[in-house]
Amino acid sequence: MEIDIKGKKIGVLMGGPSSEREISLKSGKAVYEALKGAGVNVIAVDIVTDSRSENIELLKKHSFDAVFLALHGKFGEDGGIQSILEEIKLSYTGSGAEASALAMDKIASRKIFQKHGLKVARNVVARKGEWSGLNLAVRALGLPLVIKPANNGSSIGLTIIDKEADLDNAMRLAFSFDEHALIEEYLPGREMTVGILGDTALPVIEIIPKHKYFDYEAKYGAGLTDYIVPAKIDAALSRKIQDAGLSAHRLLGCWGCSRVDIILKDATPFVLEVNTIPGFTSTSLLPKAAKVAGLEFADLCLKLLKLANEKK
Repeated sequence: MEIDIKGKKIGVLMGGPSSEREISLKSGKAVYEALKGAGVNVIAVDIVTDSRSENIELLKKHSFDAVFLALHGKFGEDGGIQSILEEIKLSYTGSGAEASALAMDKIASRKIFQKHGLKVARNVVARKGEWSGLNLAVRALGLPLVIKPANNGSSIGLTIIDKEADLDNAMRLAFSFDEHALIEEYLPGREMTVGILGDTALPVIEIIPKHKYFDYEAKYGAGLTDYIVPAKIDAALSRKIQDAGLSAHRLLGCWGCSRVDIILKDATPFVLEVNTIPGFTSTSLLPKAAKVAGLEFADLCLKLLKLANEKK
């Protein structure tokens, strides 16, 4: 891909103060190396605080022309860094502040998906300190149950329980990351994910964990999950999943790229969540799908910088 950002100074923002810091550092380093190898004037920046004033000072000191966001989790994906970048009028990759906040909020995003006809798992919302009266509603969902913080990523704070006796510990874990928790029915089916690049759905990926569930360890432990790219499904079903992913991306107002996680149950896609800053190493899922679509990792990074400029 021809580089149209020669002479520009690009920052790769990584790390961050969230529970996903280590994952973010891996993504950021991979993006930095790819852009550097493509001849871009690029600087890696480790974000260590969510302080608005300190980050504004840091970014202004560097005088970047644009930044590539590799910040996963809170502050990176919830609109925090995006609102700062918008305030100082600095172009950045990915979705805007409002769309980022919506996607990070699993409660708000599910309401939007349901309103517009996308399938989601049945769920109950609980507030910290006020959930014990929800027992009947929780029982109505049946077992297994998925308990997760309303605002977090990478399955951090998520528990899948098979026994009601495990509910208390799962809730305590979820509430250690957020004031609200989402309790939802476990959907048996095939794990799928679809990357969105620009306004196009990439090839569907099937996720096959070697554990019983696709939890944090299965996501990040070497060799614990198989990824089938593209998924071995017929063209019509693939299109159906891609359409659901693209709809979810658009409904939240996302931009540039995202990765939409989906459960395929009885040939029906159920949307789990939209990740506005998915993993960005060469072996991460969005880059895997982009490669199958003919776009190498460095070219994917350059494409996102180009889209950032178009957004501005």
